[in-house]
Amino acid sequence: MYKEGQIVKVVVTGWAKYGIFVNLDNGYTGMIHISEIDTGFVSDIGRYVSLKEEIFAKILSVDDVNKHVNLSIKCMNYRDSSEFGETIMGFRPLYENLPEWVNSSK
Repeated sequence: MYKEGQIVKVVVTGWAKYGIFVNLDNGYTGMIHISEIDTGFVSDIGRYVSLKEEIFAKILSVDDVNKHVNLSIKCMNYRDSSEFGETIMGFRPLYENLPEWVNSSK
């Protein structure tokens, strides 16, 4: 169902001094360890999330037997879904426009 590296929407269910607890779809639960919240020192987890807030997180590991995932929000804009959307166009605009861009820079 879930896989490592996947970005998922989660709902914050609580936190402790060592991390954030979240719920995912399909009965999965997860945790964002304090070391996966920010690159700097995290003194107050409550400054990063609110109870029942929907955020985005990256899956680090999956335990399908226990329906549990370990997640990270470090180095990402975990409140903005537009950062993670995929487009149908993919690299096509780059491929189509690259020759023109190269010629215009000469």
